Amino acid sequence: MTPPRAKKSTTPPTTRARLQSVIKESRNIMRKDAGLNGELDRLPQLSWLLFLRALDEVEEEREINDPTYTPAVLGKYRWSVWARDDTTGEPLLTFVNEQLLPYLRELRGSGRPGDPRDTISAIFGNISNRMLSGFLLKDLVTQLDSVDFASQDDVHTMALLYESMLKEMRDAAGDSGEFYTPRPLVRFMTQMVDPRPGEVVMDPAMGTGGFLVESFEHMMALARTAQQREKVQHGIRGTEKKSMPLLLAQMNFLLHGIDHPAVAHANALANPIADMRRDGVDVVLTNPPFGGEEEKGIQEHFPAGMRTAETVWLFLQAVMARLDKRKGRCGIVVPNSVLFDQGVGARIKGELMAKFNLHTVLRLPNGVFAPYTPIPSNVLFFEHGPQDEQVWFYEHPLPEGRKNYTKTKPLAFEEFAACADWWGGRTRDGRVETEQAWAVSADSIRESGYNLDLRNPNRPDDLSHRPPAELIAELIETEKEMLGLLEQLEREIKAFAV
Repeated sequence: MTPPRAKKSTTPPTTRARLQSVIKESRNIMRKDAGLNGELDRLPQLSWLLFLRALDEVEEEREINDPTYTPAVLGKYRWSVWARDDTTGEPLLTFVNEQLLPYLRELRGSGRPGDPRDTISAIFGNISNRMLSGFLLKDLVTQLDSVDFASQDDVHTMALLYESMLKEMRDAAGDSGEFYTPRPLVRFMTQMVDPRPGEVVMDPAMGTGGFLVESFEHMMALARTAQQREKVQHGIRGTEKKSMPLLLAQMNFLLHGIDHPAVAHANALANPIADMRRDGVDVVLTNPPFGGEEEKGIQEHFPAGMRTAETVWLFLQAVMARLDKRKGRCGIVVPNSVLFDQGVGARIKGELMAKFNLHTVLRLPNGVFAPYTPIPSNVLFFEHGPQDEQVWFYEHPLPEGRKNYTKTKPLAFEEFAACADWWGGRTRDGRVETEQAWAVSADSIRESGYNLDLRNPNRPDDLSHRPPAELIAELIETEKEMLGLLEQLEREIKAFAV
């Protein structure tokens, strides 16, 4: 028998001050529990509980608006039943560990992309309750139940909590080499690639879902009919192999009204490239991992002459394959090494310029991903079709008087206004050379072995984007000059001594 539904919370809308208090108190509660050691333990615990809280709120709203709707989570396993009764201590731990989490892991849906039961099962496949005190767990659940997800205004208020979680997650993950794309860059890339209603947008390394949420909102703003809005709902696809970012992404989707995201808990490189080509999409927006390495079994999914352990090169090939069938377009963040690498890298860039039009290389300044990595980064924008006669480069400048972006003074979206004005819309008409923009012939890039690590001829020296060989040659020349001066000084000292 299905237990009666507990009465819906009558908590008033959550103010920012109240929300900050909830965050602080939740952290304090978890710090007291012996099973949680540091943020990398506390954040997953907080995240999966918040996910269930948000899911229950969304499902309640759907039941009100659609009497035929069947929730994904039923009976005593709904948050509004178990989280609001009087159970605490050891009985609560027993219920959560032996009933709730196994139930969520074993949910089975239709198998169709976007079925929430399959999504929940995938998310909770690697989730566990780390809290050892059922009394502290009850205190935490009560705190989180006070956050109201009901109205759109409260969802915007919830963004403060969500952003706080992402910030804490980024800080905690810094030691493991993970970092996430700043929202201003995500927004700018999405606007320039310009996904439209009816198109399928994919991020094969979606992390917490920033590109997909931005794409969804961008397309929804362009949708004019109910049919177009429905197509937008079914046009979001993502893959993420780690449980923690996947969980946060699903909560992100819930809070932004993305009802049918087709997301997979998997390594996007784990399929043969021929399968990726058949399973095509219209748009890819992504920031794949920098500096990672893939095992030999993954490398064998790629053509013999294109195999490498470096993750970013495999992702670039996977993206090209996804876009081939539907003649799509892409914005992808890459490190400087992609621009100057030869060997396998040159062959992959050659294939890119043979099948796609690499129309724009956006060169980003130092610190865009501060404090998570100092690696200079770039964005490649390309679309299926013949290569233009020239490739445009745009060097995004630092704000006047700044030498770097920092954690306390990060990149701002308004800084992209000049580049957006220069861009020339979807057709990129009317581009001209400026202090930040210059064009390079595609033939000269081919002749150079597909070197894209090119200096801005219209600006003073910028060491962060100078070709490494050029920097080394210049350093050697400087060292030779210094050695000559030292030898001369030595001679003068010896002459003086005589």
